[in-house]
Amino acid sequence: MSNTKSDFWRSPLGSSFIKSDDVRLPEILFGYLVGPFGALLSSGIFTSILQNYFTDVLKLDLRFLTVLQLVSTILIVIANLVVGQLIERTKALAGKARPWILLSALTLSIASVLMFIVPFEGIAKFVWIAIAYNLYYAVAYPIYNTANSTLVPVSTRNSQQRGTLASMTNIAGLGTMGAGSMVFPILVSFALKDNQGLWFLTMLVVAIFTALTVFLQFKFTRERVTEESFGRETTGEEKKSVSLKEQLNAVTSEKYWWIIFAFYLLFQFSGAFKNGSMSYFCKWVIDNSFFGSADAWGASQSLLAILGAVPMAIAAVFVAPLCNKFSKRAVTFVGMIIGVAGGVIAGLSGSNIIGIAIGVALKCLGSSPACYMILAMLADVIDHIEFRSGIRTDGLTMSIYSSLMVAATPICNAIFSAMLNTAGYDQNAIVGETMQSAAARSTISISYIWIETVCYAICAVLILIWGVEKNLPAEQKAIRERNAN
Repeated sequence: MSNTKSDFWRSPLGSSFIKSDDVRLPEILFGYLVGPFGALLSSGIFTSILQNYFTDVLKLDLRFLTVLQLVSTILIVIANLVVGQLIERTKALAGKARPWILLSALTLSIASVLMFIVPFEGIAKFVWIAIAYNLYYAVAYPIYNTANSTLVPVSTRNSQQRGTLASMTNIAGLGTMGAGSMVFPILVSFALKDNQGLWFLTMLVVAIFTALTVFLQFKFTRERVTEESFGRETTGEEKKSVSLKEQLNAVTSEKYWWIIFAFYLLFQFSGAFKNGSMSYFCKWVIDNSFFGSADAWGASQSLLAILGAVPMAIAAVFVAPLCNKFSKRAVTFVGMIIGVAGGVIAGLSGSNIIGIAIGVALKCLGSSPACYMILAMLADVIDHIEFRSGIRTDGLTMSIYSSLMVAATPICNAIFSAMLNTAGYDQNAIVGETMQSAAARSTISISYIWIETVCYAICAVLILIWGVEKNLPAEQKAIRERNAN
């Protein structure tokens, strides 16, 4: 490491405000709540409304969207794996993830506005959208999200503190989803509509907010676990870099790693189907006359989002303490069962918004333990693998986690676009004046309710056989003793 780089990380700009060996409130608040909220806000908006923006505002061809999102998924996965290895090999006084957080203050904010400029028409318009889409999802977002996900396992070895940080990070993510699904649809339906200038100005404000909050996250975080190895390296005990093959062997030989990723795959992808189809469900399935107008779909979407967010907000207070008392596995299992019950209620309610809202509220309540604790559960698996193999696999594990998180939206939107096309979805239909076909409405209902409900049932079974927590305290003690020698 050069003196120039070392001096930068010691400078007022590059140094951390966090000096304590224990995780305290400023770090929790700015590093794991405010920072991630600002960084992920554009993603929350995109998850809720981008597909609708493409189909109903830009009038992009559904076949183009299917191809774009499927091809982009390949680039997204590659990008996440590359970023994960870059993080694993980053050695700086700031840590291995935090330098990439700092870079994201620039890349993430710029990339989040490009899809809303659209300066061309015809073929050039499609090319611009394809480039802008991939600059966000295959470049900027993987850099931030992989680094952000890595922060939790390297922040501390204290399992309870790590659970709190994981909970805060996921509360931030869910907060952005709430903002994207509650506030933005109303803004779109009553103000933005198809005005490109207003879309751009709105996203520009979001981008500026993103840059400021990501910088705050960089300043209010610290990598205590990374510092353990850094301390050995500065005294001449540096270990050689662990190869990708060694990391792969370590993770793929661990059954609990496979179980937690199967759980997360089903959980994340089913959620992406739900989020991507929510606007369509509120437009074409729900009886919006509850609000006095057949075209009040934005109000219906906001209502469902609020009734889903409130139980999760309440659960945020109880999930970590309950997990500390009963284990993450037990609390998450109960949550999945509640989620299945909510999904069945919503699915059997037809177009009745009251029954659907009750079911959605229960489903979101049930999902809260998994949402808040998934990073902590992954961190537990990383420690377990370190105990068994002697190597850290933060970069690889979190790059795969980030790949699944980011790829879920384009893959599911691509599949959903193809499903809509097959079902005969009419892009020119007007809410309140014309109606989609029964096949299209059925496709939308399956995507919004039933896919996630079935996946929750499978997840309940998977989490029952995830037993990494049983011996974790003894394993972490052994790791600390080994590192101290």
